[in-house]
Amino acid sequence: MEGVKAEVGNLESSLLQIVQEHQRRSICIREKTDKAKKDALQTAIRVSELLVETVNGQVEATFINEKRIELEIRALVSTIMRYKKQTDQWLAASHALNTVIKPRIHLNKT
Repeated sequence: MEGVKAEVGNLESSLLQIVQEHQRRSICIREKTDKAKKDALQTAIRVSELLVETVNGQVEATFINEKRIELEIRALVSTIMRYKKQTDQWLAASHALNTVIKPRIHLNKT
């Protein structure tokens, strides 16, 4: 009977060791998994921050370009208006000159 008790004690001891080893391994695996999740989350956050910075930089550059284009448009409109005014003045002067010259040409022909 003592041999059976010793053998049962050894079995319980072995089972207890197996359970404890399983628990240690489970804890170790859980810790590694948690660490991997934290690392993945930090990496995802950093990638997201970099993407936002890149997009913001491109948006800023786009707005700067838009402002430059608007300034160029205003300058071109101003130049066009100045040329239009000059053209109108030239046309008026040309018309006035033609008005003065035409009667004299008719007088010389007669």
